[in-house]
Amino acid sequence: METGISVERAIELIQTHTKPVGTEQIPAARAHGRVLAADVRSPMDQPPWPRSPLDGYALRSEDTKTVPVKLRVVDTIYAGGWSEKIVGAGECVRLMTGAPIPKGCDCVIRQEDTDLGTDEVLIQKPLQHYENYCFAGEDFKLGDTLLPKGTRLSGNAYGVLAAAGLLREDELLTVYKPVRCAVLCTGDELVPNTVRPLPKGKIYSSNEAVLSARLLELGIEIATVQGEFSDDPQKLVDAIRKATEDADVILTTGGVSVGAKDILHETLPLLNAERIFWRVKLKPGTPLMFSLFEGTPILSLSGNPFAASATFELFARPLLGKLAGCADLEARIVEAPLATPFEKYGKGRRFVRAVLENGRVTLPKGHSSGQLASSIGTNCLAEIPPSDAPIETGTMVRVWIL
Repeated sequence: METGISVERAIELIQTHTKPVGTEQIPAARAHGRVLAADVRSPMDQPPWPRSPLDGYALRSEDTKTVPVKLRVVDTIYAGGWSEKIVGAGECVRLMTGAPIPKGCDCVIRQEDTDLGTDEVLIQKPLQHYENYCFAGEDFKLGDTLLPKGTRLSGNAYGVLAAAGLLREDELLTVYKPVRCAVLCTGDELVPNTVRPLPKGKIYSSNEAVLSARLLELGIEIATVQGEFSDDPQKLVDAIRKATEDADVILTTGGVSVGAKDILHETLPLLNAERIFWRVKLKPGTPLMFSLFEGTPILSLSGNPFAASATFELFARPLLGKLAGCADLEARIVEAPLATPFEKYGKGRRFVRAVLENGRVTLPKGHSSGQLASSIGTNCLAEIPPSDAPIETGTMVRVWIL
């Protein structure tokens, strides 16, 4: 087991020891939100034929070398129509936006540059070869990779599938199975929200609510949620064994530090689980632990609410992304200047809740690991680098967008 490792090494170990869940084939029409496990290739050109990008007249550019010139209108084509005519010298075809451009034509003049004639039309502007001309296959061609493996099937992806004629019940897509996650929270101090009044020495359990909500927001299914385990190693052993019957991954909170009630150090050996690492060089959430039990990943987070939330974003998302075969589950990282100073400083990396707006990072008041209210309205984690002095306004920091 590795210990005291960097954030980057922890993510590397998580992904190295994690395999994507299995795949299945389902009708494209019912695959919304799923992640492709194989490339989708186009069965056709789109558009299937040259088409007009505007209302006007299709013609031969060589007929406009000398203008003004009158051309004979030999046909009219609306969107959804078709013409078998082959346009010759001195001829043109009236057509509307999206209509097929007939053979013999190599350009389209917009109707505003004509007199809108019906039998013959006055052309008042010279055109170049293929001006205002949409080629067959301009969007995508037969055999092109429309959607690569790892693509989440969003609305835009469905638009592409529909344009290629792939939204049919008999058209099967190979997708990853949904990732199912169990959330197990430990601590003698925890009680459910149903308890009234709040007993002395107890707190309402919030970690499972935060983590479950984030999992659903990321498209992960919830297998089990248990938020009021006592600090009893055997109870947690039983819960983990049961969770692996239905979950692809298990998140736990609490019990990972060095206190007398930090039960993960007893629980995992009882399970004969393989501990991959413990303790990461960051604040909050230093005692993060990652293990494998019978092939199921177990990511154990700190019990402090913000520490659990922050380390979920930093480490659970790459884990879930690997399981789901979807890189977009990982947080996007950018750099931006601080709009407010940060008074705390120290030798280690610190991640704090923040707001990224108009290219600048604002830090709210309240950075304790036990605080949740100051997270409302935040949209990122700002990485505060090691320093021997307060961090000044304008300092460039890395920002993990949530």
